Amino acid sequence: MLGVFLMLIDIRTIKGNRATEMYISAAPEAGKDMLLQAQEIFKGIKDALDANGAKIFLERIFATTESFDELLAIRSDVYHDIDDGVGPTCLSVPEGINGKLAGVHLHAITNCDEMKTIGNDTEPLGRIATVGDISYLTLSGVTAGRKETAKEQSEEMFHTAENIMKENGIDFLAVPRTWMWLRDILDWYDVFNLVRNDFFIERGLIQKGAPNKMPASTGIGIGPSSGEYCTMDLTAIIKPAGAVDYLDVSGKQESAYDYGSAFSRAASVPTPAGTTFFISGTASIDEAGATTNLGDAEKQIEDTIINVRAVLGEMGCQDKDMVQTFVYCKTPEIEKLFCEKFFDLPWPMITCVADVCRGDLLFEIEATAMQAG
Repeated sequence: MLGVFLMLIDIRTIKGNRATEMYISAAPEAGKDMLLQAQEIFKGIKDALDANGAKIFLERIFATTESFDELLAIRSDVYHDIDDGVGPTCLSVPEGINGKLAGVHLHAITNCDEMKTIGNDTEPLGRIATVGDISYLTLSGVTAGRKETAKEQSEEMFHTAENIMKENGIDFLAVPRTWMWLRDILDWYDVFNLVRNDFFIERGLIQKGAPNKMPASTGIGIGPSSGEYCTMDLTAIIKPAGAVDYLDVSGKQESAYDYGSAFSRAASVPTPAGTTFFISGTASIDEAGATTNLGDAEKQIEDTIINVRAVLGEMGCQDKDMVQTFVYCKTPEIEKLFCEKFFDLPWPMITCVADVCRGDLLFEIEATAMQAG
């Protein structure tokens, strides 16, 4: 695996026996013009993809709501012939240390036997990449704008994703990773957990007397730029079937389901270039599920990093295997603290301001690691 820092863009390239996967994390420099930097970021991404013959598999943009029209226009102009019609997940965040554009994340794959788009009746929402005997699916920005309440939107979001997967021969038992982007999370996270728990129980991901098969996940206080209460990204393995491994307990952290949240601490799955390890949103939480270091942002950051590294170790990974890290800070001041005191953390990172799932949690990290195979 090769890590390269090119201007504003961090590129992690994982070369497998049959394909290469690229994880690109791009963030602007503080104090610089957003539109000029967006032009530079999207051009840098396109140049990297073109140089490697890679195709976009999943993309996200984190920015202030009012910035998206201009950012998407720049993206469309720059990407041009590599745009297959599947839009990036557009996620609204407050202005942070880097200004109105917090960052862009992109996952791309080379040497696919086939890369096709999938979706519902109205729009393309994802892709399937096939490399040899591995077929890998992603969905991005799955929403349910027709429903009125947060509960109804979250229910419809799950059903929409499930229907698309069923059309491609799989269900949620094939999903190693979900990302739940939840606007105003502190107002309705308990409601969301009830919806997710019921859905997973009905689909057999949670069964009494059997190991849970819950995806690794992030539930964070960031909503879609379109204004709905929630949107979801996910990855799934079509073939080989039954290939997901789950990590329910790690380090000092017990199962999240014990305190009401239906997700595994981590999950791993074969992907085109090797094995991918998904680390759920991780925070300063103890064995009983209680928040630690109340009111102390720096201690919560330190504890969170320890907990993330514990998950890495459980999966046989090291810092060098990290290909993607999202850092969520409750306030701009905490984001500034993290960037000043933990700048030497050897992980590719995008930081942004967002509420975590509890009012007393000030900080959260989620990550992806890869080992070539």
